[in-house]
Amino acid sequence: MGSVKAARASQTVVVTGASGGIGRATAIAFGARGAQVGLVARGEKGLNAAAQDVEAAGGKACVIPTDVAEPEPCRAAAEEAERAFGPIDVWVNAAFTSVFSRFCEITPAEYRRVTEVTYLGYVYATMAALQRMKTRNAGTVVQVGSALAYRGIPLQTAYCGAKHAIQGFHEALRCELLHDHSNVHVTMIQMPAVNTPQFSWVLSRLPHQAQPVPPIYQPEVAARAVLYAANHPRRREYWVGGSTAGTLAANAIAPGLLDRYLARTGFDSQQTEQVRPPEQPANIWEPADDSDGHDYGPHGVFDDRSTGRSGQLWASHHHGLLGGAATAALAVAAGVAAGWSRRWH
Repeated sequence: MGSVKAARASQTVVVTGASGGIGRATAIAFGARGAQVGLVARGEKGLNAAAQDVEAAGGKACVIPTDVAEPEPCRAAAEEAERAFGPIDVWVNAAFTSVFSRFCEITPAEYRRVTEVTYLGYVYATMAALQRMKTRNAGTVVQVGSALAYRGIPLQTAYCGAKHAIQGFHEALRCELLHDHSNVHVTMIQMPAVNTPQFSWVLSRLPHQAQPVPPIYQPEVAARAVLYAANHPRRREYWVGGSTAGTLAANAIAPGLLDRYLARTGFDSQQTEQVRPPEQPANIWEPADDSDGHDYGPHGVFDDRSTGRSGQLWASHHHGLLGGAATAALAVAAGVAAGWSRRWH
């Protein structure tokens, strides 16, 4: 797959969900490349801290407090980013909220809110970005997805439904852009379990502290994948982590078997032994960092169990090199076999 123009010092990037987790790590990574980054999220405490991180890394930052669950604020955020930094080159969608709960314990209002933020937030933000990019016939939208866009798991029905919806939306939009021979690109990255603050601020009705299902990756791994995808957006989709690749392969081959496996293991594997703190914030209706005055940053509370490396991600980014090595190895093997054949005939 070819790449689009590489990042430049004046590249303008907008990141939704930039106050914490993958969005925060991604904004910092773009800042380290000298980009101008529009930071979109609800919580001003986290946004202001993110701006400091981006500028400390070497970039420029613009704080744009926005609730992506409505279309007009997304349009206004795009306008403000371009007013501050010029035409948007890359738009990264990473904002979301969720509920850790059995389906029957989620209220209709909560389900609607998760869908509006996590799914429609991507739709409205993509509309705002494409409205500007298509007039210039240039730009890239990166959708931060999840292995759960293909494989639903218990206790996360609202989030899984939203991620599945993003996947279908992404594929359909990509087809339209290809039909138009557009130089505007969309790509999606399916993430593994990542050590983000969501497990400390998402609304939870679980008896114990929610946790990502191991293996757990640090948000910087996800950020590296986003930056690579932004520079190589002609590939329709990227997978991050061996666990993502394994899950999606297993789901394609034996989804019914995986249903039964997750029914047995999915409840316990998403909870620690620690009882959930009764005072734990819930960011579904308002940002947790503004309600408790705490900047959560990129990382969650599972640093000691998380890895900053992914061999699968490296292989995904170097598939051409690996393919060439495999071809060379096959050629050598064929030569050796031919030599043995001549010797014995």
